[in-house]
Amino acid sequence: MHDLAAIRNDPAAFDAALARRGLPARAEEILTLDREARARTAALNDLQATRNAASKKIGAAKAQGDEEAFRALMAEVEAVKERMPQVEAEERERRDAIRAILEALPNAAADDAPDGADEDENVEIRRWGEPRSADGARDHVDLGEALGLLDFETAAKMSGSRFAVLRAGLARLERALAAFMLDLHTETFGYEETAPPFLVRDDAVYGTGQLPKFAEDLFRTTGEHWLIPTSEVSLTNLVRDAVLDEETLPLRFTAHTPCFRSEAGAAGRDTRGLIRQHQFTKVELVSIVAPEASTEEHERMTACAEDVLKRLELPFRTMTLCVGDMGFSARKTYYLDVWLPGPGRYREISSCSNCGDFQARRMTARMRVAGEKALRFPHTLNGSGLAVGRALVAVMENYQEADGTIGVPDALRADMGGCENIATRD
Repeated sequence: MHDLAAIRNDPAAFDAALARRGLPARAEEILTLDREARARTAALNDLQATRNAASKKIGAAKAQGDEEAFRALMAEVEAVKERMPQVEAEERERRDAIRAILEALPNAAADDAPDGADEDENVEIRRWGEPRSADGARDHVDLGEALGLLDFETAAKMSGSRFAVLRAGLARLERALAAFMLDLHTETFGYEETAPPFLVRDDAVYGTGQLPKFAEDLFRTTGEHWLIPTSEVSLTNLVRDAVLDEETLPLRFTAHTPCFRSEAGAAGRDTRGLIRQHQFTKVELVSIVAPEASTEEHERMTACAEDVLKRLELPFRTMTLCVGDMGFSARKTYYLDVWLPGPGRYREISSCSNCGDFQARRMTARMRVAGEKALRFPHTLNGSGLAVGRALVAVMENYQEADGTIGVPDALRADMGGCENIATRD
C-alpha cells in the first residue's frame, strides 16, 4: 500500500514511479479525492461543533422559559443531525475510492531496479557453475516416465491437468531436497522453522498483495479461506497488526509447505512436466527487518538461496529483474535461474524480493524505535529457498546418466539413506 502523505508531499515522484511500472499518472485523481474527503471531514467537525453549541443553549433556553428560542435551537440540532450522515457517507465514499485506487497499484520500484518492459530486459549479474551440454540430454519427463517414477496419466485421472504422481526414488528425492533446504536454512543461516496454516482468510492474502487484484490466480474454498499460493502469505502475516520492538529484529522464518496456484494467466505455457503445476512444494524464506537493514538483508537472503544450488552443484545465474517484470509487491527482485540440460536453457528456480514497507502498510505491522514517539513500518522480504519441484527437475536433468538412471548429489545422500543412484522400482 502506498503512503498517502508521501503522495501529498511529492505527487510528481509518485506519478514518476507509476510511469516506471508502465502505468498512467494517478496523483491528481487521488489528491482531488483526498481534498474532497478532508473538506467533508472539516464540515463534519463544524457540524459537530454547531450541534454541541446548540445543545448547550437548549438547556438554557428551556430554563429561561424561552419557548421560541428552544424550538429554534431544537430545529437547528435536528437539521444538523440529518445533514451529518450524508456528509459522513460522502467522506467515506471518497476514502473508499482512494483506498480502491491505492490497493490496486503495485509497489514503487527501487531506484537501482533496472528499467525495462519485460523479461528480455532483465539484467544478469553473475553466473556459477559450468552448464552441462544439452546434446543428447533428456528432459525430466522422459527420464521420470522411463523409470516408471513420474506419472502424469494417473494424476490426470484423479485431478486433471497440471498434477503429477511421484513414486519411490523420486518421491524420496523430493522429500530429501526439502529436508536438506530446511536444515541448511535453520542450522546455517539462522531462519526459524515454522509450520504455518495452508488455509488463510482474505486479510492475509490482502496483506501480502495477492488480493484484490490477483484473486483469479488463487484457489478459494467453498468457505471463507484461500489455499496459500506460497507460504510467504502465512509467514509474513505472522506480524500482522503487531507492534515490534526494533531490538527484536530481524525476524527470519522458513517453512516447507504445499503451494496452490490456479495458473490462470499461464494457459498454454509449460504444459509439459513439473515446471508449472497447480500443486507443488516450496521452502520459503521471509524476513522482517528495520528499513535501514532491508537492502543488506536482500543480498543475504539471495546468497542463502544461491548456497542451496552451490551445495547441490547445479549451475545457475543470478538476474536482477527489470521494473516491467517485477511482481506486484516487490520494489526489487533477484531471480536465480538454474540450468536445465533437457531444454538447454536456464529456468527460474528462486525469486528473492525486497518489498520495502509495502506489505507492512497493508498488514498494519509496525515497529517501535527506542527514543522515537511515532511508530514506523518495518520492511518485509521473501524468497524461494528453493522451489522444491523445480529443484527436483534440475537434479534429474543435471545428474542423469547414460543408462537413464539419475545420480544423487552428495549433499542429499544422507537424507536418501545413502542411496547414490535412482533407478526403476524394484
